[in-house]
Amino acid sequence: MTRIRVFIVLVLAITAGGAFALGTYNYVQNLPTQSTPIPTRPVVVATSDLDIGAELTKDNVKIIQWPANAMPANVIGDPKDVIGRGLILPMIQNEPFLPMKLASAEAGAGLPPAIPPGLRALSIKVNEVIGVAGYVLPGTRVDVLVTVSPGQGGAGDMTSKVILTNVTVLAAGTKIDRETDKNKPIAVSVVTLLVSPAEAERLTLASTEGKIQLALRNPLDKETPVTTGIRQSALLGVAATTPKATPRAVASAPRPVYTAPDAATVEIIRGDKRAREAVRQE
Repeated sequence: MTRIRVFIVLVLAITAGGAFALGTYNYVQNLPTQSTPIPTRPVVVATSDLDIGAELTKDNVKIIQWPANAMPANVIGDPKDVIGRGLILPMIQNEPFLPMKLASAEAGAGLPPAIPPGLRALSIKVNEVIGVAGYVLPGTRVDVLVTVSPGQGGAGDMTSKVILTNVTVLAAGTKIDRETDKNKPIAVSVVTLLVSPAEAERLTLASTEGKIQLALRNPLDKETPVTTGIRQSALLGVAATTPKATPRAVASAPRPVYTAPDAATVEIIRGDKRAREAVRQE
């Protein structure tokens, strides 16, 4: 009998608890939701990752609602201000368009709008070795070395020298995309560097008179070391020899030959014969 009472009490407790839980759940679900709407503004963003020089179309842009209290400065809200212009900086998906990332409406698209004012884009011919096995990609930084003979006609001692440091690679071949498939190298024959007019002169002369080599560097390394270059003789541990000057032979004037003065003579005429006889001088 005691067991039956305990069982009845347990069933009543479980039933009462379930009914109470169900009532609480229904009460919470029926409570009116109180939410404060956050003010938003339309913002034009990129639909996908975009590269430098890309010409924007209606398929590259879309409008999303952006919280007004977290609005980026100078953000563009009208797609008409974006379509038809070129990019001068890369963009990622859902990134807002800013004026600093766009070329002017008159500049168009492609590589020229991506060149900052005061700089020039100069291309040099490379191969797999010069291009650091294809790892010289757009956006990387390199040092430029030249190997040249300073003497006339190639007769001087070969010298290697760093002529440019911390130069930005603007394009590799016709590719200006900064991202590759897992940073894999790409095969190119031309590398376009971003240089000043003075650096363009040095690079042009170096590529014409000598052999160019690129050295890939860490983009976080901002130092500009000054090197003196190295000559072939110093590389092999041999002192450079300076050709000795050969004294030029000076033609001497011929020595005068002394001739004794002629002895005094007397001309004697006998008829039709003439004769000369020396006169002794006492």
